Amino acid sequence: MNEYKLQLIETILVIIGYIVINYINKTLVNNSLKQHTHLQRGRRKMMIKAMYIFTLLAALVVLAAIWGLEQKEIATFVGTILTVLGIAFFAQWSLLSNVTAGFLLFIHHPLQIGDYIKIVDKDMPIEGEIFDLSFFYVHIKMPSNEIITIPNSILFQKAVSILEKP
Repeated sequence: MNEYKLQLIETILVIIGYIVINYINKTLVNNSLKQHTHLQRGRRKMMIKAMYIFTLLAALVVLAAIWGLEQKEIATFVGTILTVLGIAFFAQWSLLSNVTAGFLLFIHHPLQIGDYIKIVDKDMPIEGEIFDLSFFYVHIKMPSNEIITIPNSILFQKAVSILEKP
């Protein structure tokens, strides 16, 4: 069999494997977290997105190996990407702090989608329902149906009261 045909077959197998692994991951995460931890749908979606990213990166590395990149070249590429990301995060430290704060809010804070909260701030108090939680922002729907986006790092630094819905 021609080497080119073998590479195409291996590529198709990697793509099929990627799809199957993502389906299995999604099913396992949803089923296990629904039954054991009762995490909200939004938080489960964030975990599934993170797993998609990791499996995509793994699939890309395998595809690069299939198509002839050597380990040294792959390591150089990954090192370059990590260096660029490190510089970008250092230049935009607030981005990194938002991701870290989002992770901590996700794990340790009692906020959930649908909670009615008040952010205690002397300059601009904010009160509304949590509409969405993401890696970078918390989206709050105000009583006037206005949606406010607050960076996770800001929310992590402020006092938050969880109220009953009006």
